[in-house]
Amino acid sequence: MEFILNFLIWSSDPDIFVIPILDHPVRWYGLLFAGGFIVSQQIMFWLFKQEGRPEKDVEKLTVYMVVAVVVGARLGHCLFYNPGFYLSNPIEILKIWEGGLASHGGALGIILAIFLFSKKYPQYPMLWMLDRLVIVVAITGAMIRTGNFFNSEMEGKMTNANYGVVYARFTEDVLRYDDRKVEDVIFLKGGEKVSNTPGIHPITAKIIYQRGVELTAQDKVFFENQLRSALLRYDDVVEHIDFGKDEPLAYKFYQEDNRSVAEIYGLGVSRHAAQLYEAGYCILLMLLFFWLWKEKRFVLPQGFSFALFMTLLWSLRFVDEFFKLNQEAFEEGMTLNMGQLLSIPLVLSGIGMMIYFHQKSKKTMSGEDRKIS
Repeated sequence: MEFILNFLIWSSDPDIFVIPILDHPVRWYGLLFAGGFIVSQQIMFWLFKQEGRPEKDVEKLTVYMVVAVVVGARLGHCLFYNPGFYLSNPIEILKIWEGGLASHGGALGIILAIFLFSKKYPQYPMLWMLDRLVIVVAITGAMIRTGNFFNSEMEGKMTNANYGVVYARFTEDVLRYDDRKVEDVIFLKGGEKVSNTPGIHPITAKIIYQRGVELTAQDKVFFENQLRSALLRYDDVVEHIDFGKDEPLAYKFYQEDNRSVAEIYGLGVSRHAAQLYEAGYCILLMLLFFWLWKEKRFVLPQGFSFALFMTLLWSLRFVDEFFKLNQEAFEEGMTLNMGQLLSIPLVLSGIGMMIYFHQKSKKTMSGEDRKIS
């Protein structure tokens, strides 16, 4: 239990490897994002096969889904979170590679795409499709949120406890200040700093230099001035590791295995792994709705699974937002952040649809009973 409740220092490289010819990195986020669609497509192949539907139709559906998620999520981010900027600079909307996707926009895009798909292929009623898509949407969401964790983005608020995650990736980027000299940067628990505050932990950043590099008095000046200034300048560093704003940088140089080593001491802030919380409940939702499809699809009224999914997913998202740092500056003064405000109408629509589908099913059953009698 002590290990489970202990904090984790997270500094995973978001790049898996670099494609040599293109000199372009393959990133965990991109791989998991694309992997979500691939896994979802394979699941839909299986579902269609089980229900006697042509598997080739899944390929058509996949095109609708990919376009819907990417376009919907991008437009959602631009219009929900920074409409003034993007409407004044519409060309920026196209720069999807710079980041910025909103799951609420992706959800609306999917619903519109399935509406259009069902219009073109009437053999697939919209509600029939949505009742099955909730299974794969959930697993795709889990993979995307895991990608966010690898990217060290969408970090959580302070846990104020011994458990949680200290996000150190941005600090590592600063400490790799010279690729010709620095071979590796690792983070260790403990160090010369002292903390009696729950959720604030002494940690050590260890810079390992290339063989033959000697640290001199000039490096001391660099550490005490330029490097210290850089560590205090960037919010992505300061909000995760405190190196002492009003005091000299705590560090030391020494030799280890015939290499120069520098240790820098700070206090890490343990935060909620809100991305993994969301990934976890998405996996649970996937299992739930797979079970409903397998065991209850002939009992539940059409559309009910989709309505239940909307209610559960966005209710959980509403709660999860309490553990997240706000994504944009304008959210700081708000009682509920934008993610929560966008979730409320989706939850209410889910509840409304559940009531409607249930009442409609009761009336249908009553009408059939009257015919029989």
